[in-house]
Amino acid sequence: MAQLVLQPQLMLGEGWPDYGLVDSGLGRKLERYGPMRFIRPEPQALWQPRSAHWDAHGEFVPGADEDGGGRWSYSKTVPVDGWPLQWPNGDEAVRFTAQCTPFRHLGFFPDMAPVWDWMGAMLDGRKDASCLNLFGYTGVGTLALSRFGPVTHVDASKKSVAQARANAALSGMDSRPIRWITDDAQKFTAREGRRGKRYDGIIMDPPKFGRGPEGEIWRLEEHLPGLVRDARALLDADSRFLFLTVYAVRMSSLAIAGLLDEAFTDLPGFVEHGDLAVREDDGGRVLPTAIFARWRRD
Repeated sequence: MAQLVLQPQLMLGEGWPDYGLVDSGLGRKLERYGPMRFIRPEPQALWQPRSAHWDAHGEFVPGADEDGGGRWSYSKTVPVDGWPLQWPNGDEAVRFTAQCTPFRHLGFFPDMAPVWDWMGAMLDGRKDASCLNLFGYTGVGTLALSRFGPVTHVDASKKSVAQARANAALSGMDSRPIRWITDDAQKFTAREGRRGKRYDGIIMDPPKFGRGPEGEIWRLEEHLPGLVRDARALLDADSRFLFLTVYAVRMSSLAIAGLLDEAFTDLPGFVEHGDLAVREDDGGRVLPTAIFARWRRD
């Protein structure tokens, strides 16, 4: 049976040429995205910023209540249709379009970079590994996985799937064996189980709340256990990993690790958990961004 590792771990992301955490503090963070700099809310930045003045192209001003919302306020010209960035992926690069979205992020999640690296290490040397990316968004993780074999990319948003396909074309990877699926993640995963499908690796990045393409309601605390059980049915003793990230919840990583521990009792390997974080460009402070739990074969 899989062994639960109680000691939490830190998956720490460092900046790269097209992204970096410049400074943080007082509930905000300053990041660079290629030639652009933006300020976004960050409740976990409880300390004082290193610099008293942040020179940025824009800032996301959050809504007045806990339900979210907000708007971008610009002080410099920002391309409406976005601008190209890339992430180094071994001997190749994943290219994608960054853009200021109404949801405060910029079309990808830079703190996932160490996760993409980790998945690559789990599949190192493979060219036939079959992977599933649930809540795949704009496809940077999908393209990172595609160098190891076929990938099934699932997201409920037609717009996100279209952007993922555009990013594949931008990266020169549009001819790779990627299935682009617009569907509710729960329904799709359950159907795959009934079909007897099997994967070598699964990554899932569910939101706290969301809606499927036909108005299906997703609530993390309510629906995550069932999704994990269905995803587990798609893995076997020869599979390599399942990786789960959770953002913006009042929950311990040990809680979601316990969920995986329950689901993976009949498989070998390890269940681990901890924080995702990004280090500031000067090599100093570390800003936590999300919690994770993962199963790995060995």
